[in-house]
Parts: sequence; structure tokens; C-alpha cells
Amino acid sequence: MNNHCLYCDAVIQEQMTWRKFLFGASDQKLCETCKGKLAVITGLTCRKCSRPLAELASEYIHEDICHDCFRWEVDAKWAGNLENNASIYQYNDFLKELMARYKYRGDYVLAKVFSEEVRNTLSEASFDLLVPIPLSKERLLERGFNQATGLAVEAGFETVDALVRVHGEKQSKKSREERIHLKQVFKVTEPVLDKRILLIDDIYTTGSTLQHAAKALVESGAKSISSFTLARG
Repeated sequence: MNNHCLYCDAVIQEQMTWRKFLFGASDQKLCETCKGKLAVITGLTCRKCSRPLAELASEYIHEDICHDCFRWEVDAKWAGNLENNASIYQYNDFLKELMARYKYRGDYVLAKVFSEEVRNTLSEASFDLLVPIPLSKERLLERGFNQATGLAVEAGFETVDALVRVHGEKQSKKSREERIHLKQVFKVTEPVLDKRILLIDDIYTTGSTLQHAAKALVESGAKSISSFTLARG
């Protein structure tokens, strides 16, 4: 039985090896063409958010962090809440389209595309609870699943729904300043006292969503909060 690319449905051609002959063909999820369109983050990155520093002008780099993270860290309200974020891919046009199919068109199977990379990354992290960024009730009903939870589950990890979303309007419609000054975005619903929390989401853009989540967890007694996102926008 041929293995097909989960994105373009092309037949995946693989060279036969003794390992594949003895143990079966590898479960490759993307053809080489589609796989080649994913841009893995490499080189020097921001210590706080994984943003590639090579894409920034020198005036937007403060030692080893980008200007966006610098602004979070000089604001006493937000400084130190989110320790760091790790991302695997750049949010290029191909990944944007793939994630649109996954999130907005209900193609849940696409979470399997990233299962190995997510598993490898999360296996190297130290945490007590893996907490997905929640959707609003309306958004969850509309999509049928939480995309962050899907990424974790398909990688073989259990998640804890320790947060609920209080503010339901899409943050993508708001400016950075509007996002920062929202009074409350998340409410903590599970015990997190002295727990090391790893937040998981699909995309890091301005960092506002993760910062609000981290702030709520810190105020509920969490020991530390870091995050993992599939992509850095």
C-alpha cells in the first residue's frame, strides 16, 4: 500500500532499506517536495522567543533578545512571567496554508505531520504540566478541536486544561497595545502551585497570548512558565 503525502496527496517514494524491509516502511507524512517547503529555524535566535535574529536590523536586537521581547522585559507587569519560548519552524507561506487547513478547515490529520518533531522537542523539555492555550467555547465548537492540544496528543503527550479563555474576541484583530492592555484573557482552573508549566500553542506572533497565560499562571502560584510553539511568526 502506497503512503501518500497528507498535504498534496502525492505518492511518497521511499528507498527500500533493510530496516524498512524488516520492520516496515517508515510512516513519512509529507512528500519531499512539501517537506522542503517547511523552513526550520536555524542560526542565531532570540533567547526569549526563538525569532531568527538574522532577519532583524541591528537596532532591533538587544544583546541576545529581539526588540519585542525587550519591550516585554522592561515592563514590570510582564517581566519574567514567561521564561522563554521554543519554536521549530518559521511561519512562511507554506506553513500558513497548511495550518489554515488544519485549524480552520478541520483537517485534524495534519497534526500528524509534526508529531515526530514535536515529540523530540517536548521530550527534551522539563515540565510538570503541559498546558495548551485554550480556545473560547465558541471557537472550540466552531473548529471541533483545539489545535494546540492536537499537536501534543499526536506527539504522544497528555495535556492538562488548566486555563480557560475569559476574553473571547480574536486577538489577531487587535493591535499590540490593545492586546497588552486587556484586563483578563485567561483564568486558571486547575492547581498549579509550585508546578513547572510548559504552554503549548501553534504559532508565536507578538507573544501576547502566551504572556497573558503566563501572567495568570504566575499569579496562581506556578513555579515557572515556558512555552513551545510549532512556528515563530
